[in-house]
Amino acid sequence: MGLLLFLVLGWSVWAGGEKEVKEEKLKAGFVYVGPVGDYGWSHAHEQGRKYVMEKFPWLESVYVESVAEADAPRIIDRFIREEDCDVVFTTSFGYMDATIEAGNKYPDKLFMHCSGFKQSKNVGTYFAELQEMYYLNGLMAGALTKTNKVGYVGAFPIPEVVRHINHFALGVKKVNP
Repeated sequence: MGLLLFLVLGWSVWAGGEKEVKEEKLKAGFVYVGPVGDYGWSHAHEQGRKYVMEKFPWLESVYVESVAEADAPRIIDRFIREEDCDVVFTTSFGYMDATIEAGNKYPDKLFMHCSGFKQSKNVGTYFAELQEMYYLNGLMAGALTKTNKVGYVGAFPIPEVVRHINHFALGVKKVNP
């Protein structure tokens, strides 16, 4: 939630300062990869969205849940053209290219993409620093193994998963070389 708050405040600076934002409502759109009620990835983003909505009366927001990667460009276009959003948060790695394309298409709007590595003048990225947690998990796995073998299942070969695997392995190696 703190990250989302930081991003919204950052937008106020990018958009011309706090005074201008308070006089005019800022509208943010959120593109979720899954349902908001499953207590998973999209649920966490939804809790952050609700939190900043409570804290900032000058902020409006809309969201669409369970958006397939192939459908992301259409939803982003809808947020800009029909919903008049000033900033769009795309909350899944698979939305990265669609977010970059939207940034090129709408240079006067701001886009924030979760877990990606591509950026441009009006497209930023964000992600939590979770590698320390994976290092601790590796420490525990390395200390608890009775066979000197451990395993790790990585869902997708994307930068955040690779980073997590590497930190897990470093933790294992620290206690069980």
